[in-house]
Amino acid sequence: MNPTRQTDLAFEIVLSHYNEDLTWLKQHSAECCVYSKGGEKNEPELPFNFTPLPNIGREGHTFLYHIVNRYEHLAEVTLFVQGRIDHHVDMTLAEMKAKAMTTIPGQVTTYPFRELELFEHWEGIPWEKYPCWKRWSSMATQTMPETPLELFQKYIAESDRMPVAVGFAPGAIFAVKKETIMRHSNAYYERLLQQMFLGEMAHVNPETGHYMERFWLAMFNPAEYVQWDDSDLSKAERNKDGQLAKGRWYRTSMGSAVDLGAMRRGEELDSPMSPISPVAGSSSTPESSETELSTITNEEFLDHKQSIGM
Repeated sequence: MNPTRQTDLAFEIVLSHYNEDLTWLKQHSAECCVYSKGGEKNEPELPFNFTPLPNIGREGHTFLYHIVNRYEHLAEVTLFVQGRIDHHVDMTLAEMKAKAMTTIPGQVTTYPFRELELFEHWEGIPWEKYPCWKRWSSMATQTMPETPLELFQKYIAESDRMPVAVGFAPGAIFAVKKETIMRHSNAYYERLLQQMFLGEMAHVNPETGHYMERFWLAMFNPAEYVQWDDSDLSKAERNKDGQLAKGRWYRTSMGSAVDLGAMRRGEELDSPMSPISPVAGSSSTPESSETELSTITNEEFLDHKQSIGM
Protein backbone atom coordinates (compact mmCIF):
# COMPACT_ATOMS: atom_id res chain seq x y z
CA MET A 1 0.00 0.00 0.00
CA ASN A 2 1.11 3.54 -0.62
CA PRO A 3 2.18 5.37 2.51
CA THR A 4 1.27 9.02 2.80
CA ARG A 5 3.91 10.75 0.75
CA GLN A 6 5.65 13.71 2.38
CA THR A 7 7.82 14.72 -0.56
CA ASP A 8 6.87 16.37 -3.82
CA LEU A 9 7.52 14.64 -7.15
CA ALA A 10 8.17 16.14 -10.55
CA PHE A 11 5.75 13.70 -12.20
CA GLU A 12 3.18 11.17 -11.03
CA ILE A 13 0.66 8.88 -12.67
CA VAL A 14 -2.58 8.60 -10.71
CA LEU A 15 -4.44 5.49 -11.77
CA SER A 16 -7.98 4.35 -10.99
CA HIS A 17 -7.91 0.53 -11.03
CA TYR A 18 -10.55 -2.18 -10.73
CA ASN A 19 -9.36 -5.46 -12.26
CA GLU A 20 -7.37 -4.34 -15.30
CA ASP A 21 -4.04 -5.88 -16.30
CA LEU A 22 -1.42 -3.23 -15.51
CA THR A 23 1.42 -4.79 -17.48
CA TRP A 24 1.46 -1.72 -19.72
CA LEU A 25 2.51 0.34 -16.68
CA LYS A 26 5.29 -1.85 -15.29
CA GLN A 27 8.18 0.19 -16.63
CA HIS A 28 6.70 3.25 -14.93
CA SER A 29 5.56 1.57 -11.71
CA ALA A 30 7.81 3.78 -9.56
CA GLU A 31 5.93 6.81 -10.85
CA CYS A 32 2.48 5.35 -10.24
CA CYS A 33 0.03 6.05 -7.47
CA VAL A 34 -2.49 3.24 -7.91
CA TYR A 35 -5.90 3.24 -6.23
CA SER A 36 -7.50 -0.19 -6.53
CA LYS A 37 -11.24 -0.73 -6.14
CA GLY A 38 -11.46 -4.41 -7.08
CA GLY A 39 -11.02 -5.95 -3.64
CA GLU A 40 -8.47 -8.60 -2.65
CA LYS A 41 -9.12 -10.90 -5.61
CA ASN A 42 -8.24 -8.13 -8.05
CA GLU A 43 -5.29 -6.55 -6.27
CA PRO A 44 -2.52 -5.39 -8.64
CA GLU A 45 0.50 -7.67 -8.76
CA LEU A 46 4.01 -6.55 -7.94
CA PRO A 47 5.81 -4.24 -8.59
CA PHE A 48 2.80 -2.03 -7.87
CA ASN A 49 2.16 -0.53 -4.49
CA PHE A 50 -1.44 0.54 -4.21
CA THR A 51 -4.07 2.05 -1.96
CA PRO A 52 -7.35 0.10 -1.69
CA LEU A 53 -10.53 2.13 -1.98
CA PRO A 54 -14.20 1.13 -1.86
CA ASN A 55 -15.67 0.49 -5.28
CA ILE A 56 -17.68 3.69 -5.52
CA GLY A 57 -17.76 6.78 -7.66
CA ARG A 58 -15.94 5.60 -10.78
CA GLU A 59 -12.69 7.39 -11.62
CA GLY A 60 -14.06 10.75 -10.48
CA HIS A 61 -14.09 9.63 -6.87
CA THR A 62 -10.54 8.26 -7.23
CA PHE A 63 -9.09 11.43 -8.71
CA LEU A 64 -10.77 13.69 -6.17
CA TYR A 65 -9.67 11.41 -3.32
CA HIS A 66 -6.08 11.78 -4.51
CA ILE A 67 -6.29 15.57 -4.79
CA VAL A 68 -7.83 15.96 -1.34
CA ASN A 69 -5.41 13.61 0.40
CA ARG A 70 -2.25 14.75 -1.41
CA TYR A 71 -3.13 18.43 -1.76
CA GLU A 72 -0.06 19.64 0.13
CA HIS A 73 2.26 17.25 -1.72
CA LEU A 74 0.94 17.05 -5.26
CA ALA A 75 3.42 16.25 -8.01
CA GLU A 76 4.49 19.13 -10.22
CA VAL A 77 2.65 17.36 -13.05
CA THR A 78 0.00 14.69 -12.52
CA LEU A 79 -1.25 12.39 -15.27
CA PHE A 80 -4.70 11.02 -14.40
CA VAL A 81 -5.59 7.71 -16.10
CA GLN A 82 -7.81 4.66 -15.78
CA GLY A 83 -6.70 1.04 -15.60
CA ARG A 84 -7.14 0.62 -19.34
CA ILE A 85 -6.68 3.47 -21.79
CA ASP A 86 -6.07 1.90 -25.21
CA HIS A 87 -9.67 2.46 -26.26
CA HIS A 88 -9.14 6.22 -25.77
CA VAL A 89 -5.43 6.85 -26.39
CA ASP A 90 -3.04 5.62 -29.09
CA MET A 91 0.23 6.73 -27.48
CA THR A 92 2.76 4.84 -25.39
CA LEU A 93 3.03 5.78 -21.75
CA ALA A 94 6.49 7.21 -22.39
CA GLU A 95 4.98 9.44 -25.08
CA MET A 96 2.16 10.45 -22.75
CA LYS A 97 4.65 11.37 -20.04
CA ALA A 98 6.76 13.42 -22.46
CA LYS A 99 3.68 15.34 -23.53
CA ALA A 100 2.52 15.77 -19.93
CA MET A 101 5.85 17.32 -18.97
CA THR A 102 5.27 20.12 -21.48
CA THR A 103 2.11 21.16 -19.63
CA ILE A 104 2.10 24.76 -18.43
CA PRO A 105 0.00 26.35 -15.65
CA GLY A 106 -3.64 26.64 -16.69
CA GLN A 107 -3.31 24.07 -19.47
CA VAL A 108 -5.08 20.72 -19.37
CA THR A 109 -3.19 18.28 -21.58
CA THR A 110 -5.33 15.70 -23.36
CA TYR A 111 -4.36 12.89 -25.72
CA PRO A 112 -5.25 11.62 -29.22
CA PHE A 113 -7.00 9.77 -30.63
CA ARG A 114 -10.28 11.12 -29.27
CA GLU A 115 -11.13 14.76 -29.91
CA LEU A 116 -12.58 16.89 -27.14
CA GLU A 117 -16.33 16.40 -27.00
CA LEU A 118 -19.25 18.60 -26.10
CA PHE A 119 -21.61 18.45 -23.14
CA GLU A 120 -24.81 20.48 -23.30
CA HIS A 121 -27.49 18.30 -21.61
CA TRP A 122 -27.98 20.56 -18.59
CA GLU A 123 -31.26 18.91 -17.55
CA GLY A 124 -29.72 15.45 -17.78
CA ILE A 125 -28.46 13.15 -20.51
CA PRO A 126 -31.39 11.49 -22.33
CA TRP A 127 -29.66 8.12 -22.27
CA GLU A 128 -32.43 6.36 -24.20
CA LYS A 129 -31.65 8.53 -27.24
CA TYR A 130 -28.01 7.41 -27.35
CA PRO A 131 -27.76 3.68 -28.17
CA CYS A 132 -23.98 4.10 -28.23
CA TRP A 133 -24.03 4.69 -24.45
CA LYS A 134 -26.24 1.68 -23.69
CA ARG A 135 -23.38 0.09 -21.75
CA TRP A 136 -23.71 2.81 -19.14
CA SER A 137 -27.46 3.41 -19.24
CA SER A 138 -28.18 -0.30 -18.78
CA MET A 139 -26.17 -0.48 -15.55
CA ALA A 140 -27.72 -0.03 -12.13
CA THR A 141 -27.28 3.65 -11.39
CA GLN A 142 -27.67 5.88 -8.37
CA THR A 143 -29.54 8.86 -9.74
CA MET A 144 -28.65 12.27 -8.38
CA PRO A 145 -31.13 14.65 -6.79
CA GLU A 146 -29.86 17.64 -8.78
CA THR A 147 -29.61 18.38 -12.47
CA PRO A 148 -26.20 18.63 -14.13
CA LEU A 149 -26.74 22.38 -14.33
CA GLU A 150 -27.32 22.59 -10.58
CA LEU A 151 -24.20 20.51 -9.93
CA PHE A 152 -22.15 22.68 -12.24
CA GLN A 153 -23.40 25.94 -10.76
CA LYS A 154 -23.05 24.88 -7.11
CA TYR A 155 -19.85 22.86 -7.06
CA ILE A 156 -17.87 23.52 -10.24
CA ALA A 157 -18.38 27.12 -11.33
CA GLU A 158 -19.76 28.38 -8.01
CA SER A 159 -21.88 30.74 -10.09
CA ASP A 160 -25.53 30.94 -11.09
CA ARG A 161 -24.65 31.50 -14.76
CA MET A 162 -25.86 28.90 -17.25
CA PRO A 163 -23.33 27.91 -19.93
CA VAL A 164 -24.21 26.84 -23.43
CA ALA A 165 -21.79 23.92 -23.25
CA VAL A 166 -18.50 22.64 -21.87
CA GLY A 167 -15.75 20.65 -23.57
CA PHE A 168 -14.43 17.41 -22.10
CA ALA A 169 -11.96 14.60 -22.73
CA PRO A 170 -13.73 11.23 -23.10
CA GLY A 171 -12.44 8.75 -20.55
CA ALA A 172 -11.14 11.45 -18.20
CA ILE A 173 -7.50 11.00 -19.24
CA PHE A 174 -5.54 14.22 -18.81
CA ALA A 175 -2.45 15.83 -17.31
CA VAL A 176 -2.35 19.02 -15.25
CA LYS A 177 0.17 20.99 -13.24
CA LYS A 178 0.03 21.43 -9.49
CA GLU A 179 -0.49 25.19 -9.85
CA THR A 180 -3.62 24.57 -11.89
CA ILE A 181 -5.09 22.16 -9.36
CA MET A 182 -4.30 24.61 -6.56
CA ARG A 183 -6.27 27.40 -8.20
CA HIS A 184 -9.03 25.90 -6.06
CA SER A 185 -8.64 25.33 -2.33
CA ASN A 186 -8.56 21.88 -0.80
CA ALA A 187 -11.90 22.75 0.82
CA TYR A 188 -13.33 23.17 -2.69
CA TYR A 189 -12.27 19.62 -3.62
CA GLU A 190 -13.42 18.19 -0.28
CA ARG A 191 -16.87 19.66 -0.85
CA LEU A 192 -16.94 18.33 -4.41
CA LEU A 193 -15.91 14.86 -3.24
CA GLN A 194 -18.58 14.84 -0.53
CA GLN A 195 -21.42 16.11 -2.72
CA MET A 196 -20.62 14.09 -5.83
CA PHE A 197 -19.48 10.73 -4.46
CA LEU A 198 -20.15 10.24 -0.77
CA GLY A 199 -23.33 9.99 1.31
CA GLU A 200 -26.26 8.91 -0.86
CA MET A 201 -24.05 9.04 -3.97
CA ALA A 202 -21.58 6.42 -2.61
CA HIS A 203 -22.47 3.93 -5.33
CA VAL A 204 -20.51 1.85 -7.86
CA ASN A 205 -22.14 3.77 -10.72
CA PRO A 206 -23.43 7.10 -9.49
CA GLU A 207 -24.88 9.39 -12.12
CA THR A 208 -22.54 12.08 -10.84
CA GLY A 209 -19.57 10.05 -12.09
CA HIS A 210 -20.64 10.53 -15.70
CA TYR A 211 -21.04 14.27 -15.21
CA MET A 212 -17.74 14.68 -13.36
CA GLU A 213 -16.04 13.14 -16.39
CA ARG A 214 -17.51 16.01 -18.38
CA PHE A 215 -16.60 18.75 -15.89
CA TRP A 216 -12.86 18.25 -15.26
CA LEU A 217 -11.55 20.56 -17.96
CA ALA A 218 -14.14 23.23 -17.24
CA MET A 219 -13.21 23.12 -13.55
CA PHE A 220 -9.49 23.59 -14.18
CA ASN A 221 -9.75 26.17 -16.98
CA PRO A 222 -13.22 27.66 -17.53
CA ALA A 223 -11.84 30.35 -19.83
CA GLU A 224 -10.90 27.66 -22.36
CA TYR A 225 -13.49 24.95 -21.79
CA VAL A 226 -16.75 26.72 -20.91
CA GLN A 227 -18.85 28.40 -23.58
CA TRP A 228 -21.10 30.82 -21.76
CA ASP A 229 -23.20 32.13 -24.67
CA ASP A 230 -23.48 31.95 -28.45
CA SER A 231 -21.01 34.80 -28.94
CA ASP A 232 -18.40 33.00 -26.82
CA LEU A 233 -17.21 30.91 -29.76
CA SER A 234 -13.63 30.57 -30.94
CA LYS A 235 -12.93 31.89 -34.43
CA ALA A 236 -10.20 29.29 -34.84
CA GLU A 237 -10.94 25.59 -35.16
CA ARG A 238 -8.19 24.65 -32.70
CA ASN A 239 -6.65 26.24 -29.64
CA LYS A 240 -2.91 26.73 -29.07
CA ASP A 241 -2.69 23.22 -27.59
CA GLY A 242 -4.09 21.59 -30.73
CA GLN A 243 -7.43 20.72 -29.15
CA LEU A 244 -10.74 21.62 -30.74
CA ALA A 245 -11.29 25.21 -29.65
CA LYS A 246 -14.04 26.66 -27.48
CA GLY A 247 -17.51 25.88 -28.80
CA ARG A 248 -16.15 23.71 -31.63
CA TRP A 249 -16.11 20.43 -29.74
CA TYR A 250 -17.44 17.22 -31.23
CA ARG A 251 -21.13 16.57 -30.66
CA THR A 252 -22.27 12.94 -30.48
CA SER A 253 -25.39 12.60 -32.60
CA MET A 254 -28.58 11.28 -31.04
CA GLY A 255 -29.26 7.82 -32.41
CA SER A 256 -25.57 6.99 -32.89
CA ALA A 257 -25.11 3.25 -32.54
CA VAL A 258 -21.37 3.23 -31.82
CA ASP A 259 -19.44 5.63 -29.63
CA LEU A 260 -16.28 6.23 -31.65
CA GLY A 261 -16.27 9.99 -31.27
CA ALA A 262 -14.09 12.04 -33.60
CA MET A 263 -10.65 10.69 -34.28
CA ARG A 264 -7.38 12.54 -34.59
CA ARG A 265 -3.78 11.50 -35.00
CA GLY A 266 -1.47 14.17 -33.64
CA GLU A 267 -3.24 17.34 -34.69
CA GLU A 268 -5.06 15.88 -37.72
CA LEU A 269 -8.78 15.17 -37.63
CA ASP A 270 -10.01 11.84 -38.95
CA SER A 271 -13.70 11.42 -38.20
CA PRO A 272 -15.25 8.37 -39.87
CA MET A 273 -18.45 8.62 -37.88
CA SER A 274 -19.73 12.20 -37.81
CA PRO A 275 -18.38 15.63 -38.70
CA ILE A 276 -17.34 18.26 -36.20
CA SER A 277 -20.09 20.78 -35.64
CA PRO A 278 -19.63 23.82 -33.40
CA VAL A 279 -22.10 24.52 -30.63
CA ALA A 280 -23.00 27.89 -32.07
CA GLY A 281 -22.67 29.58 -35.43
CA SER A 282 -23.78 26.58 -37.45
CA SER A 283 -27.12 26.11 -39.13
CA SER A 284 -26.75 22.38 -39.56
CA THR A 285 -27.31 19.54 -37.12
CA PRO A 286 -24.97 16.52 -37.21
CA GLU A 287 -26.56 13.50 -38.83
CA SER A 288 -26.82 10.24 -36.96
CA SER A 289 -24.26 7.57 -37.75
CA GLU A 290 -25.32 5.22 -40.53
CA THR A 291 -23.53 2.25 -39.02
CA GLU A 292 -25.63 -0.88 -38.57
CA LEU A 293 -23.85 -1.95 -35.40
CA SER A 294 -25.84 -1.68 -32.21
CA THR A 295 -23.11 -2.56 -29.72
CA ILE A 296 -19.34 -2.70 -29.77
CA THR A 297 -16.83 -4.38 -27.50
CA ASN A 298 -13.41 -3.00 -26.63
CA GLU A 299 -11.87 -5.63 -28.91
CA GLU A 300 -14.12 -4.59 -31.82
CA PHE A 301 -13.24 -0.99 -31.09
CA LEU A 302 -9.51 -1.74 -31.36
CA ASP A 303 -10.12 -3.73 -34.55
CA HIS A 304 -11.85 -0.65 -35.98
CA LYS A 305 -8.82 1.50 -35.09
CA GLN A 306 -6.57 -0.92 -36.97
CA SER A 307 -8.89 -1.00 -39.98
CA ILE A 308 -8.65 2.78 -40.43
CA GLY A 309 -4.90 2.75 -39.95
CA MET A 310 -4.70 4.08 -36.39
